Amino acid sequence: MKRIGILSDTHAHWDERYAQYLAQCDEIWHAGDIGSVEVLEKLEALTTVRAVYGNIDGQPIRLRTKQHQRFDIEGASVWITHIGGYPGKYAREVTPEIYRNPPKLFVSGHSHITKVMYDKTLDCLHINPGAAGLYGFHKVRTLVRLVIDKGTFSDLEIIELSE
Repeated sequence: MKRIGILSDTHAHWDERYAQYLAQCDEIWHAGDIGSVEVLEKLEALTTVRAVYGNIDGQPIRLRTKQHQRFDIEGASVWITHIGGYPGKYAREVTPEIYRNPPKLFVSGHSHITKVMYDKTLDCLHINPGAAGLYGFHKVRTLVRLVIDKGTFSDLEIIELSE
């Protein structure tokens, strides 16, 4: 069993509540637009971090992360990318591979819109944790926590970071 914290689009903003909500997680996944190495390092000080770079991330972040992360954890295949779309409207860049080799969990960011959707065609759960940073059009900053155990997902929470 692994407790996972998921966030995206921090855009170089650090909120102490990230530590409050994510410190008890076994892993933190950041779905891009991290914005600064300092944010990445503060997350890494909490626990293991798997991160991808986003379209606003410069070379210092890109040297430390990948465009895509694909891995297996607790019996579930996972794919994290920044610009991925969502069921019925996947991004052009991921469409061929997601249909050829679908993960059980697909995590993407970029839209600043929190979404948890199940793609029954691919038997895949899609999560976009929304935006945890200040920059963007979103009204509420969010992050997501869930548990992965023996290939199943449970205890999913959307956490709102109200001002």
